[in-house]
Amino acid sequence: MDYLTLIQILDSTVRLATPLLLTCLAGLFSERAGVVDIGLEGKLLAAAFLAGAASYVTGSIWIGLLAGIGGSLAFSMLHGLASITFKGDQLISGVALNFLAAGLTVVVGQSWFQLGGRTPPLTGNGRFQEWNLPFSDQLADVPYLGPLYDDLISGHTALTYIALAAVPLSWWVLYRTRFGLRLRAVGESPSAVDTAGVSVVKLRFAALVIAGILCGMAGTYLASLAAGFVKDMSAGRGYIALAALIFAKWRPWYALSATLLFGLLEALGNRYQSISLGDITIPVQFMQALPYILTVIILAGFVGKAIPPRAGGQPYVKER
Repeated sequence: MDYLTLIQILDSTVRLATPLLLTCLAGLFSERAGVVDIGLEGKLLAAAFLAGAASYVTGSIWIGLLAGIGGSLAFSMLHGLASITFKGDQLISGVALNFLAAGLTVVVGQSWFQLGGRTPPLTGNGRFQEWNLPFSDQLADVPYLGPLYDDLISGHTALTYIALAAVPLSWWVLYRTRFGLRLRAVGESPSAVDTAGVSVVKLRFAALVIAGILCGMAGTYLASLAAGFVKDMSAGRGYIALAALIFAKWRPWYALSATLLFGLLEALGNRYQSISLGDITIPVQFMQALPYILTVIILAGFVGKAIPPRAGGQPYVKER
């Protein structure tokens, strides 16, 4: 593998890891507040569909982004209504949202566009354009440094840079602000937070709002990357993000590393469709399944070692 090939694989890694990172951070805020969010997959689908539809109709991906965030927020509020307000089972609520999104996007898509649940292709301003950082053209021909800066660091869309910036921002919010301290406390001991006079319900809904915004960005990125919405285009990324969250032990910087690892495996699977090891040829199906195989390995090997927030999945009943 030469240097340019390595740069191309790493570039694909960053692109493929972007929606996973945004979704993983969404789950991090939600679960740190004690709300298990299995519905990340449904939020991704809803956001991708509405972003694709709005971008096609208006010709602006930024309006599509607002639509995608709106759809994801609506699903977040449904999850909050069921699991926080009515104290329902958070796992069942999340799974129900996933089924709802999977069916509703296809039915509404067929009704609106008559394309089997797909949206028409997005072109021009209907997709995010790549941002070239300063001096990328001037440095492009410099050996080693040029390809690193021009092809890997520069040339991504706005949401990729927003996702990367969201990692230190999430760390700062969670560990350096009063809001973050209270949010983490709600996930560990909601009764102590309630005793201090802070509303557990408001904090958990605030966490779901943040999760909805981040999932909306991730879904919009998927729609832009694929130039439109297609049925089940999230392809299990919501579940992979949850596995990455467990692997990251509910910490922002570890979440970046975990999602980049998943992105790298997907990039390798896309680039190397078949690999020959002597007399053995690894089939393309195995390479494409690598991220999902890693998900199973992580869930089997790290669930016992990663300690989740103690109040996760438990509806809070105010003591009288």
